[in-house]
Amino acid sequence: MRTTTIVAASAGTILTGFLAYAIYFDYKRRADPEFRRNLKRDNRRLARAVREETEAQGARQIAEIKQTVDEAKEEGFPADPEAKEAYFMGQIAQGEQLAANGSLNLEAALCFYRALKVYPQPKDLIAIYDSTVPKDVLEILAEMVGYDTTLQLGSFTGGGGSSSGAEHVE
Repeated sequence: MRTTTIVAASAGTILTGFLAYAIYFDYKRRADPEFRRNLKRDNRRLARAVREETEAQGARQIAEIKQTVDEAKEEGFPADPEAKEAYFMGQIAQGEQLAANGSLNLEAALCFYRALKVYPQPKDLIAIYDSTVPKDVLEILAEMVGYDTTLQLGSFTGGGGSSSGAEHVE
């Protein structure tokens, strides 16, 4: 026997087996009410597991954001006007670079947050961020701003835990 004949016979056998299983599955799905119930139950379990995992991931992300903001506050921010300007420019440049990468959204948002902390008019800077910063990074930044109650934003709220802290107007 030739190798091509063996490969063709094996592929034909596998394809026939797959087709037979598909026909059997379709028959069971149409004819057996218990089988349909089990399929629906399995689909509901899977949907519930996905929903729970998504909620857990969101909670982990919020906890990570809070920890990151707390660490940034502990590090402190410059007080000298010249140092603030240099710090601001460096953080903006680093944030833009990280945001362009796309995979380091938390780090990019942290850079923009640090720049926001030293900027004299944070409300104006948020308006600029709204039009220039990618949406994913902006959402994380909004969580950071919402968590930081010490940030003075004028008409914007700095209330803790709000997921849209930069977008909420009093």
